Amino acid sequence: MFVGRDSELEKLNKMHAGSKFECAIIYGRRRVGKTSLIQEFIKDKKAIYFLSLETSESMNLENFSKSVWNTTKEQIKTKPRFTDFIDALDLISDLADGQRLVLVIDEYPYLANAVKVMSSILQAHIDTKLKNTQLFLILCGSSMSFMENQVLGYESPLYGRRTAQFKIQPLNFFESIEFHKEYDIFDSALAYGVTGGIPHYLAQIDSTASLKDNIIDNFFTPNSYLFEEPSNLLKQELREPQVYNDIITAIATGSSRLNEIATKTKLESAVCSKYLRSLLSLGIVKKERPILSDSSKMTIYRLADNMFRFWYRFVPQNISQIQSGAGKKVFESIEPQISAFMGNVFEEICLEYLWRENIAERLPFYFKDAGRWWGTNPQTKSQQEIDIIAFEDNRAIFCECKWTNEKVKQDVVYNLIEKSKMFSYSEMIYYIFSKSGYSSECKKNIPNNVKLIEYADMFNLP
Repeated sequence: MFVGRDSELEKLNKMHAGSKFECAIIYGRRRVGKTSLIQEFIKDKKAIYFLSLETSESMNLENFSKSVWNTTKEQIKTKPRFTDFIDALDLISDLADGQRLVLVIDEYPYLANAVKVMSSILQAHIDTKLKNTQLFLILCGSSMSFMENQVLGYESPLYGRRTAQFKIQPLNFFESIEFHKEYDIFDSALAYGVTGGIPHYLAQIDSTASLKDNIIDNFFTPNSYLFEEPSNLLKQELREPQVYNDIITAIATGSSRLNEIATKTKLESAVCSKYLRSLLSLGIVKKERPILSDSSKMTIYRLADNMFRFWYRFVPQNISQIQSGAGKKVFESIEPQISAFMGNVFEEICLEYLWRENIAERLPFYFKDAGRWWGTNPQTKSQQEIDIIAFEDNRAIFCECKWTNEKVKQDVVYNLIEKSKMFSYSEMIYYIFSKSGYSSECKKNIPNNVKLIEYADMFNLP
Protein backbone atom coordinates (compact mmCIF):
# COMPACT_ATOMS: atom_id res chain seq x y z
CA MET A 1 0.00 0.00 0.00
CA PHE A 2 1.51 3.31 -1.09
CA VAL A 3 0.55 6.42 0.90
CA GLY A 4 1.55 10.09 0.74
CA ARG A 5 4.69 11.55 -0.87
CA ASP A 6 2.56 13.72 -3.17
CA SER A 7 5.04 16.58 -3.40
CA GLU A 8 7.99 14.26 -4.09
CA LEU A 9 6.09 12.41 -6.82
CA GLU A 10 4.95 15.67 -8.37
CA LYS A 11 8.53 16.95 -8.54
CA LEU A 12 9.91 13.66 -9.92
CA ASN A 13 7.20 13.44 -12.59
CA LYS A 14 7.77 17.04 -13.58
CA MET A 15 11.48 16.32 -14.02
CA HIS A 16 10.72 13.16 -15.98
CA ALA A 17 8.43 15.04 -18.36
CA GLY A 18 11.42 16.92 -19.74
CA SER A 19 14.08 15.49 -22.01
CA LYS A 20 17.33 16.67 -20.44
CA PHE A 21 19.65 14.63 -18.27
CA GLU A 22 18.54 14.49 -14.64
CA CYS A 23 20.29 13.19 -11.53
CA ALA A 24 18.10 12.90 -8.43
CA ILE A 25 19.59 11.98 -5.05
CA ILE A 26 17.10 10.27 -2.75
CA TYR A 27 18.17 9.49 0.78
CA GLY A 28 16.79 8.97 4.27
CA ARG A 29 16.91 6.59 7.20
CA ARG A 30 16.06 2.91 6.85
CA ARG A 31 12.38 1.89 6.69
CA VAL A 32 11.26 5.43 5.78
CA GLY A 33 9.90 4.43 2.38
CA LYS A 34 12.54 5.50 -0.15
CA THR A 35 12.28 2.36 -2.29
CA SER A 36 8.47 2.44 -2.18
CA LEU A 37 8.57 6.03 -3.45
CA ILE A 38 10.91 5.05 -6.28
CA GLN A 39 8.83 2.01 -7.23
CA GLU A 40 5.68 4.16 -7.30
CA PHE A 41 7.46 6.71 -9.51
CA ILE A 42 8.81 4.21 -12.07
CA LYS A 43 5.82 1.85 -12.21
CA ASP A 44 4.59 3.27 -15.54
CA LYS A 45 7.97 4.26 -16.97
CA LYS A 46 10.84 2.63 -18.81
CA ALA A 47 13.21 2.08 -15.93
CA ILE A 48 16.18 -0.06 -14.93
CA TYR A 49 16.04 -0.75 -11.20
CA PHE A 50 19.26 -2.02 -9.65
CA LEU A 51 19.62 -2.83 -5.94
CA SER A 52 23.26 -2.73 -4.86
CA LEU A 53 24.36 -5.42 -2.44
CA GLU A 54 26.98 -5.45 0.27
CA THR A 55 29.10 -7.79 -1.81
CA SER A 56 31.92 -7.80 -4.36
CA GLU A 57 32.28 -5.68 -7.51
CA SER A 58 31.89 -8.73 -9.74
CA MET A 59 28.65 -9.81 -8.06
CA ASN A 60 27.21 -6.29 -8.28
CA LEU A 61 28.25 -6.07 -11.92
CA GLU A 62 26.54 -9.38 -12.69
CA ASN A 63 23.36 -8.24 -10.95
CA PHE A 64 23.51 -4.91 -12.80
CA SER A 65 23.67 -6.72 -16.13
CA LYS A 66 20.57 -8.73 -15.17
CA SER A 67 18.71 -5.53 -14.29
CA VAL A 68 19.64 -3.95 -17.63
CA TRP A 69 18.62 -7.09 -19.52
CA ASN A 70 15.24 -7.36 -17.75
CA THR A 71 14.26 -3.87 -18.92
CA THR A 72 15.89 -3.65 -22.34
CA LYS A 73 15.89 -7.23 -23.74
CA GLU A 74 13.59 -6.22 -26.62
CA GLN A 75 15.96 -3.42 -27.54
CA ILE A 76 19.43 -4.95 -27.20
CA LYS A 77 18.50 -8.60 -28.04
CA THR A 78 21.59 -10.12 -26.34
CA LYS A 79 22.17 -10.25 -22.60
CA PRO A 80 25.08 -7.90 -21.81
CA ARG A 81 28.33 -9.19 -20.32
CA PHE A 82 30.01 -6.14 -18.83
CA THR A 83 33.74 -6.13 -18.16
CA ASP A 84 33.38 -3.30 -15.63
CA PHE A 85 31.06 -0.43 -14.71
CA ILE A 86 32.67 1.85 -17.31
CA ASP A 87 31.50 -0.62 -19.93
CA ALA A 88 28.08 -0.79 -18.30
CA LEU A 89 27.60 2.98 -18.28
CA ASP A 90 28.66 3.16 -21.93
CA LEU A 91 25.68 0.97 -22.78
CA ILE A 92 23.37 3.03 -20.55
CA SER A 93 24.52 6.13 -22.42
CA ASP A 94 23.63 4.50 -25.75
CA LEU A 95 20.22 3.34 -24.46
CA ALA A 96 19.29 6.83 -23.22
CA ASP A 97 20.36 8.55 -26.41
CA GLY A 98 17.14 9.91 -27.88
CA GLN A 99 14.74 8.31 -25.39
CA ARG A 100 13.82 8.87 -21.74
CA LEU A 101 15.25 6.09 -19.57
CA VAL A 102 15.29 5.93 -15.78
CA LEU A 103 18.25 4.25 -14.08
CA VAL A 104 17.85 3.62 -10.35
CA ILE A 105 20.85 2.59 -8.26
CA ASP A 106 19.34 1.75 -4.89
CA GLU A 107 21.57 1.50 -1.81
CA TYR A 108 24.30 3.28 -3.76
CA PRO A 109 26.69 3.32 -0.74
CA TYR A 110 27.06 -0.48 -1.05
CA LEU A 111 28.11 -0.15 -4.69
CA ALA A 112 30.47 2.73 -3.90
CA ASN A 113 32.12 0.64 -1.19
CA ALA A 114 32.50 -2.33 -3.55
CA VAL A 115 33.83 -0.13 -6.37
CA LYS A 116 35.96 2.50 -4.66
CA VAL A 117 36.11 4.73 -7.75
CA MET A 118 32.40 4.41 -8.60
CA SER A 119 31.59 8.06 -7.88
CA SER A 120 34.50 9.16 -10.08
CA ILE A 121 33.33 6.81 -12.85
CA LEU A 122 29.83 8.27 -12.67
CA GLN A 123 31.16 11.82 -12.60
CA ALA A 124 33.28 11.23 -15.71
CA HIS A 125 30.37 9.64 -17.60
CA ILE A 126 27.97 12.43 -16.62
CA ASP A 127 30.43 15.09 -17.79
CA THR A 128 31.39 13.44 -21.06
CA LYS A 129 28.40 11.39 -22.19
CA LEU A 130 25.33 11.17 -19.97
CA LYS A 131 24.69 14.92 -19.79
CA ASN A 132 23.88 14.80 -23.53
CA THR A 133 21.35 11.98 -23.14
CA GLN A 134 17.81 11.71 -21.77
CA LEU A 135 18.88 9.56 -18.83
CA PHE A 136 17.07 10.10 -15.52
CA LEU A 137 19.57 8.83 -12.95
CA ILE A 138 18.45 8.17 -9.37
CA LEU A 139 21.00 7.42 -6.65
CA CYS A 140 19.36 6.25 -3.45
CA GLY A 141 20.86 5.41 -0.06
CA SER A 142 20.10 4.78 3.59
CA SER A 143 23.52 5.72 4.94
CA MET A 144 22.78 9.34 5.77
CA SER A 145 26.38 10.35 6.43
CA PHE A 146 27.60 8.73 3.19
CA MET A 147 24.90 10.34 1.05
CA GLU A 148 25.36 13.78 2.60
CA ASN A 149 29.16 13.75 2.65
CA GLN A 150 30.27 11.48 -0.20
CA VAL A 151 27.48 12.09 -2.71
CA LEU A 152 26.17 15.59 -1.96
CA GLY A 153 29.25 16.92 -0.17
CA TYR A 154 31.70 19.44 -1.64
CA GLU A 155 34.56 16.91 -1.61
CA SER A 156 32.58 14.30 -3.58
CA PRO A 157 33.34 13.72 -7.27
CA LEU A 158 29.56 13.92 -7.79
CA TYR A 159 29.30 17.38 -6.24
CA GLY A 160 27.36 19.70 -8.54
CA ARG A 161 26.04 16.88 -10.75
CA ARG A 162 22.72 16.40 -9.01
CA THR A 163 19.70 18.22 -10.40
CA ALA A 164 17.47 17.51 -7.39
CA GLN A 165 17.75 15.99 -3.95
CA PHE A 166 15.09 14.45 -1.72
CA LYS A 167 15.65 13.80 1.97
CA ILE A 168 12.77 11.46 2.76
CA GLN A 169 11.16 12.05 6.15
CA PRO A 170 8.64 9.93 8.08
CA LEU A 171 5.03 10.40 7.03
CA ASN A 172 3.17 13.11 8.86
CA PHE A 173 0.08 12.31 10.90
CA PHE A 174 -2.51 13.17 8.27
CA GLU A 175 -0.70 10.99 5.75
CA SER A 176 -0.21 8.09 8.14
CA ILE A 177 -3.93 7.73 9.00
CA GLU A 178 -4.49 6.50 5.43
CA PHE A 179 -2.84 3.23 6.49
CA HIS A 180 -5.57 2.35 8.97
CA LYS A 181 -8.86 3.86 7.88
CA GLU A 182 -10.74 1.27 9.94
CA TYR A 183 -9.50 2.86 13.18
CA ASP A 184 -11.24 5.80 14.84
CA ILE A 185 -9.36 9.08 15.10
CA PHE A 186 -8.05 8.29 18.58
CA ASP A 187 -6.57 4.91 17.68
CA SER A 188 -5.19 6.50 14.50
CA ALA A 189 -3.28 8.97 16.66
CA LEU A 190 -1.90 6.21 18.87
CA ALA A 191 -0.94 4.08 15.85
CA TYR A 192 0.96 7.09 14.52
CA GLY A 193 2.49 7.69 17.95
CA VAL A 194 3.90 4.20 18.42
CA THR A 195 5.23 3.92 14.84
CA GLY A 196 6.57 7.46 14.42
CA GLY A 197 5.08 7.73 10.93
CA ILE A 198 7.63 5.26 9.51
CA PRO A 199 5.78 3.46 6.68
CA HIS A 200 7.43 0.09 7.34
CA TYR A 201 6.36 0.25 10.99
CA LEU A 202 2.85 1.42 10.11
CA ALA A 203 2.57 -1.59 7.82
CA GLN A 204 3.10 -3.90 10.81
CA ILE A 205 -0.21 -2.70 12.30
CA ASP A 206 -3.05 -5.02 11.29
CA SER A 207 -6.15 -2.84 11.40
CA THR A 208 -8.45 -5.88 11.32
CA ALA A 209 -7.33 -6.39 14.95
CA SER A 210 -7.66 -3.94 17.82
CA LEU A 211 -4.83 -1.48 18.37
CA LYS A 212 -4.34 -2.95 21.85
CA ASP A 213 -3.72 -6.39 20.33
CA ASN A 214 -1.36 -4.85 17.76
CA ILE A 215 0.71 -3.17 20.46
CA ILE A 216 0.91 -6.42 22.43
CA ASP A 217 1.78 -8.44 19.31
CA ASN A 218 4.40 -6.00 18.02
CA PHE A 219 6.06 -4.64 21.16
CA PHE A 220 5.31 -7.03 24.01
CA THR A 221 5.79 -10.37 22.28
CA PRO A 222 9.29 -11.94 22.10
CA ASN A 223 10.79 -12.12 18.59
CA SER A 224 8.10 -9.94 17.02
CA TYR A 225 9.35 -7.49 14.39
CA LEU A 226 9.11 -4.23 16.34
CA PHE A 227 10.26 -5.88 19.56
CA GLU A 228 13.62 -6.55 17.90
CA GLU A 229 13.73 -3.45 15.68
CA PRO A 230 15.61 -0.86 17.80
CA SER A 231 18.51 -3.21 18.59
CA ASN A 232 18.60 -4.53 15.00
CA LEU A 233 18.68 -1.02 13.56
CA LEU A 234 21.50 0.07 15.88
CA LYS A 235 23.51 -3.05 14.96
CA GLN A 236 22.95 -2.39 11.24
CA GLU A 237 23.85 1.27 11.28
CA LEU A 238 26.40 1.75 14.04
CA ARG A 239 29.50 0.34 15.61
CA GLU A 240 29.36 0.02 19.40
CA PRO A 241 25.57 -0.35 19.49
CA GLN A 242 25.64 -0.76 23.28
CA VAL A 243 27.03 2.76 23.75
CA TYR A 244 24.29 4.18 21.52
CA ASN A 245 21.73 2.12 23.39
CA ASP A 246 22.91 3.67 26.67
CA ILE A 247 22.63 7.19 25.20
CA ILE A 248 19.12 6.58 23.87
CA THR A 249 18.10 5.10 27.23
CA ALA A 250 19.43 8.17 29.03
CA ILE A 251 17.41 10.49 26.80
CA ALA A 252 14.29 8.32 27.02
CA THR A 253 14.46 8.37 30.81
CA GLY A 254 14.69 12.14 31.16
CA SER A 255 18.24 13.31 30.44
CA SER A 256 18.07 16.03 27.82
CA ARG A 257 21.21 18.16 28.09
CA LEU A 258 24.64 17.06 26.92
CA ASN A 259 26.17 17.10 30.40
CA GLU A 260 23.23 15.09 31.81
CA ILE A 261 23.50 12.46 29.07
CA ALA A 262 27.29 12.26 29.46
CA THR A 263 26.98 11.84 33.23
CA LYS A 264 24.30 9.17 32.92
CA THR A 265 26.34 7.18 30.36
CA LYS A 266 29.70 7.83 32.05
CA LEU A 267 31.14 9.32 28.85
CA GLU A 268 33.27 12.42 28.39
CA SER A 269 31.14 15.26 27.00
CA ALA A 270 33.20 15.49 23.78
CA VAL A 271 32.90 11.75 23.21
CA CYS A 272 29.19 11.79 24.00
CA SER A 273 28.71 14.65 21.54
CA LYS A 274 30.33 12.56 18.78
CA TYR A 275 27.94 9.68 19.39
CA LEU A 276 24.98 12.07 19.49
CA ARG A 277 25.92 13.41 16.05
CA SER A 278 25.57 9.90 14.65
CA LEU A 279 22.12 9.50 16.22
CA LEU A 280 21.13 12.92 14.88
CA SER A 281 22.15 11.91 11.34
CA LEU A 282 20.02 8.77 11.60
CA GLY A 283 16.95 10.74 12.67
CA ILE A 284 16.66 8.83 15.96
CA VAL A 285 17.60 11.86 18.08
CA LYS A 286 16.87 15.54 17.44
CA LYS A 287 18.48 18.66 18.84
CA GLU A 288 16.20 21.49 19.92
CA ARG A 289 16.36 25.04 21.16
CA PRO A 290 13.37 27.06 22.32
CA ILE A 291 11.70 28.90 19.49
CA LEU A 292 12.91 32.54 19.47
CA SER A 293 16.21 31.59 21.17
CA ASP A 294 19.68 31.44 19.61
CA SER A 295 21.47 30.45 22.79
CA SER A 296 23.40 27.18 22.53
CA LYS A 297 23.11 26.90 26.32
CA MET A 298 19.40 26.14 25.85
CA THR A 299 20.04 23.17 23.55
CA ILE A 300 18.40 19.89 24.53
CA TYR A 301 18.27 16.43 22.95
CA ARG A 302 15.06 14.49 22.47
CA LEU A 303 14.14 11.26 20.72
CA ALA A 304 12.89 12.22 17.27
CA ASP A 305 11.66 8.71 16.51
CA ASN A 306 8.45 8.10 18.45
CA MET A 307 8.68 4.34 17.97
CA PHE A 308 12.04 4.44 19.76
CA ARG A 309 10.52 6.70 22.42
CA PHE A 310 7.68 4.22 22.99
CA TRP A 311 10.00 1.21 22.96
CA TYR A 312 12.57 2.65 25.35
CA ARG A 313 9.88 3.94 27.69
CA PHE A 314 7.93 0.69 28.03
CA VAL A 315 9.90 -2.35 26.83
CA PRO A 316 13.24 -2.56 28.74
CA GLN A 317 11.66 -2.22 32.18
CA ASN A 318 9.25 -5.05 31.34
CA ILE A 319 11.61 -7.34 29.48
CA SER A 320 11.35 -10.26 31.93
CA GLN A 321 7.56 -10.29 31.76
CA ILE A 322 7.62 -10.04 27.96
CA GLN A 323 10.08 -12.91 27.64
CA SER A 324 7.80 -14.95 29.93
CA GLY A 325 4.83 -14.39 27.61
CA ALA A 326 2.98 -11.89 29.83
CA GLY A 327 2.57 -9.24 27.09
CA LYS A 328 -1.10 -8.67 27.89
CA LYS A 329 -0.25 -7.97 31.54
CA VAL A 330 2.47 -5.55 30.45
CA PHE A 331 0.01 -3.61 28.29
CA GLU A 332 -2.48 -3.39 31.16
CA SER A 333 0.25 -2.03 33.43
CA ILE A 334 1.43 0.64 30.98
CA GLU A 335 -2.01 1.62 29.65
CA PRO A 336 -2.50 4.43 32.24
CA GLN A 337 0.77 5.99 31.02
CA ILE A 338 -0.18 6.12 27.35
CA SER A 339 -1.90 9.52 27.61
CA ALA A 340 1.29 11.02 29.03
CA PHE A 341 3.32 9.39 26.22
CA MET A 342 0.90 10.82 23.66
CA GLY A 343 1.31 14.37 25.00
CA ASN A 344 4.37 15.09 22.83
CA VAL A 345 2.82 13.27 19.88
CA PHE A 346 -0.30 15.45 20.15
CA GLU A 347 1.88 18.57 20.15
CA GLU A 348 3.38 17.36 16.85
CA ILE A 349 -0.11 16.78 15.43
CA CYS A 350 -1.25 20.24 16.53
CA LEU A 351 1.83 21.87 15.01
CA GLU A 352 1.21 20.02 11.76
CA TYR A 353 -2.41 21.20 11.80
CA LEU A 354 -1.30 24.79 12.34
CA TRP A 355 1.08 24.63 9.37
CA ARG A 356 -1.67 23.20 7.17
CA GLU A 357 -4.01 25.99 8.20
CA ASN A 358 -1.25 28.54 7.79
CA ILE A 359 -0.41 27.50 4.22
CA ALA A 360 -4.14 27.52 3.39
CA GLU A 361 -4.35 31.06 4.87
CA ARG A 362 -7.12 30.13 7.29
CA LEU A 363 -5.43 31.60 10.38
CA PRO A 364 -5.75 35.19 11.65
CA PHE A 365 -2.38 35.92 10.06
CA TYR A 366 0.35 34.07 8.15
CA PHE A 367 3.10 33.07 10.57
CA LYS A 368 6.76 32.63 9.61
CA ASP A 369 7.86 30.06 12.16
CA ALA A 370 6.50 27.96 15.01
CA GLY A 371 7.76 25.63 17.72
CA ARG A 372 8.06 24.83 21.41
CA TRP A 373 9.31 27.36 23.94
CA TRP A 374 10.78 26.86 27.38
CA GLY A 375 12.75 29.07 29.71
CA THR A 376 12.76 31.18 32.85
CA ASN A 377 9.89 33.53 33.63
CA PRO A 378 11.63 36.82 34.50
CA GLN A 379 8.79 37.79 36.85
CA THR A 380 8.46 34.61 38.90
CA LYS A 381 11.99 33.20 38.23
CA SER A 382 10.30 29.84 37.63
CA GLN A 383 10.73 27.53 34.66
CA GLN A 384 7.89 27.77 32.14
CA GLU A 385 6.92 25.89 28.99
CA ILE A 386 4.63 26.81 26.12
CA ASP A 387 3.64 23.96 23.80
CA ILE A 388 3.66 26.02 20.59
CA ILE A 389 4.35 29.64 19.68
CA ALA A 390 3.67 30.65 16.08
CA PHE A 391 4.73 34.18 15.17
CA GLU A 392 5.40 36.81 12.55
CA ASP A 393 6.84 40.24 13.27
CA ASN A 394 4.73 41.63 16.13
CA ARG A 395 1.95 39.03 16.26
CA ALA A 396 1.87 35.58 17.82
CA ILE A 397 -0.36 32.58 18.43
CA PHE A 398 0.18 30.80 21.76
CA CYS A 399 -0.98 27.18 21.97
CA GLU A 400 -1.71 24.66 24.71
CA CYS A 401 -2.18 21.01 23.71
CA LYS A 402 -4.02 18.63 26.06
CA TRP A 403 -4.22 14.89 25.33
CA THR A 404 -6.23 13.73 28.33
CA ASN A 405 -9.59 12.09 28.87
CA GLU A 406 -10.74 15.08 30.93
CA LYS A 407 -12.37 18.17 29.48
CA VAL A 408 -10.17 21.26 29.53
CA LYS A 409 -11.12 23.70 32.27
CA GLN A 410 -11.04 27.46 32.28
CA ASP A 411 -7.84 27.71 34.33
CA VAL A 412 -5.86 26.19 31.43
CA VAL A 413 -6.84 29.14 29.24
CA TYR A 414 -5.92 31.78 31.79
CA ASN A 415 -2.67 30.03 32.67
CA LEU A 416 -1.62 30.23 29.01
CA ILE A 417 -2.60 33.90 28.85
CA GLU A 418 -0.55 34.56 31.97
CA LYS A 419 2.53 32.85 30.51
CA SER A 420 2.22 34.86 27.30
CA LYS A 421 2.78 38.06 29.30
CA MET A 422 6.49 37.21 29.24
CA PHE A 423 6.40 38.33 25.60
CA SER A 424 5.71 41.77 24.14
CA TYR A 425 3.77 41.08 20.95
CA SER A 426 1.22 43.76 20.07
CA GLU A 427 -1.32 41.08 19.06
CA MET A 428 -1.67 37.78 20.92
CA ILE A 429 -4.05 34.99 19.98
CA TYR A 430 -4.58 31.76 21.91
CA TYR A 431 -5.38 28.27 20.65
CA ILE A 432 -6.35 25.54 23.09
CA PHE A 433 -6.22 22.06 21.54
CA SER A 434 -8.03 19.30 23.40
CA LYS A 435 -8.51 15.58 22.88
CA SER A 436 -11.71 15.47 24.93
CA GLY A 437 -13.35 18.89 24.64
CA TYR A 438 -13.97 21.67 27.14
CA SER A 439 -15.97 22.25 30.29
CA SER A 440 -19.15 24.29 29.93
CA GLU A 441 -17.60 27.03 32.08
CA CYS A 442 -14.57 27.17 29.79
CA LYS A 443 -16.78 27.53 26.70
CA LYS A 444 -18.85 30.33 28.21
CA ASN A 445 -16.16 32.55 29.64
CA ILE A 446 -13.33 32.70 27.13
CA PRO A 447 -12.02 36.00 25.69
CA ASN A 448 -12.59 36.76 22.02
CA ASN A 449 -8.96 36.12 21.14
CA VAL A 450 -9.10 32.50 22.38
CA LYS A 451 -9.98 29.67 19.99
CA LEU A 452 -10.95 26.22 21.27
CA ILE A 453 -10.11 23.37 18.89
CA GLU A 454 -11.16 19.82 19.65
CA TYR A 455 -9.03 17.06 18.19
CA ALA A 456 -11.99 15.91 16.08
CA ASP A 457 -12.22 19.41 14.55
CA MET A 458 -8.82 18.97 12.92
CA PHE A 459 -10.33 16.52 10.44
CA ASN A 460 -13.09 18.89 9.31
CA LEU A 461 -10.95 20.94 6.97
CA PRO A 462 -12.54 22.86 4.07
